[in-house]
Amino acid sequence: MKPNRLTTIVFLLSAVLFAGCATIPQNDQSDQTARNVSPVDPYENTNRTFYKITDAVDRHVLEPVAHAYIVNVPSPLRRSIGNFYDNVAYPNVALNAFLQGKVQQGLEDTLRFAINSTIGLFGLFDMATPMGLKQNDEDFGQTLGVWGVDTGSYLFLPFLGPSSSRDVSGIPVSVVTNALFYITSAAVFAPIGVLGIIDKRARLSGSMLIRDQAALDAYLFVREASLQQRRHQIYDGNPPPESYDDPSQDDSLEDSLMQDNPLQNNTARDRRTDRVLRPQNDPVKMTLDLPRANLQQIDLEHNPARDRRTDRTLQQH
Repeated sequence: MKPNRLTTIVFLLSAVLFAGCATIPQNDQSDQTARNVSPVDPYENTNRTFYKITDAVDRHVLEPVAHAYIVNVPSPLRRSIGNFYDNVAYPNVALNAFLQGKVQQGLEDTLRFAINSTIGLFGLFDMATPMGLKQNDEDFGQTLGVWGVDTGSYLFLPFLGPSSSRDVSGIPVSVVTNALFYITSAAVFAPIGVLGIIDKRARLSGSMLIRDQAALDAYLFVREASLQQRRHQIYDGNPPPESYDDPSQDDSLEDSLMQDNPLQNNTARDRRTDRVLRPQNDPVKMTLDLPRANLQQIDLEHNPARDRRTDRTLQQH
């Protein structure tokens, strides 16, 4: 492999999955009993270690650079830079739309890429959205999910971010379908790659603030938010109810508890009444859904109004 191509791969891996290992030490569970190990996150100790290291590097290196980038680079220019990086990665979206059987969407995604790459000056300007060609978000990890491959174990990849034993399979596909992969000159690619990482981190700044302000355990917040986001993406925003979301299952459990302990009757009945009377836009439920509401569309599209609000918030910090 040529050195320039190796450099390209390293930069693209960072750009593709940052704020986004399959081999984990077998003694990761040595200090836990089997019943204390989460089936979703069996390698939690190792994942937490990787998270702490990544977070430390982010706070001391990337966050200050991203903050300076936001403060000093005008929002319209940052939006165009972000458009460029979205566009060079868009062949991956079109390819996976076809692989998922979404032929119409795949054709529209291909047309969107062609329009933005030409009329939009290499993607600097989003000319396709006003034409009715919306920006979609597909990758090979989602494709495997659509094909029925289970999520597997949650993984936090050092310096790359949250993933899973299924989603890591999509990394090579994301790399080779990115147009920047085919730039052979390191002198050209290196500054583009570095700017891409800074742009990616800057666009995640608002979500990082939410994490820092809302999460008692930042690791758990990131894990649950990323898992919800992936599930949301695989089902195109309409995931089926999870088992613990089924009120009838809760009622069955509560009925059994009531039979065993009559003193719990009132408590169980009150919980059922709360579910019936609680409106759909209940603030308690909205709070519990905070990760999904705020993180499921991270980096999917540029919103000028949201960018301005984020700018003001970050500048105050």
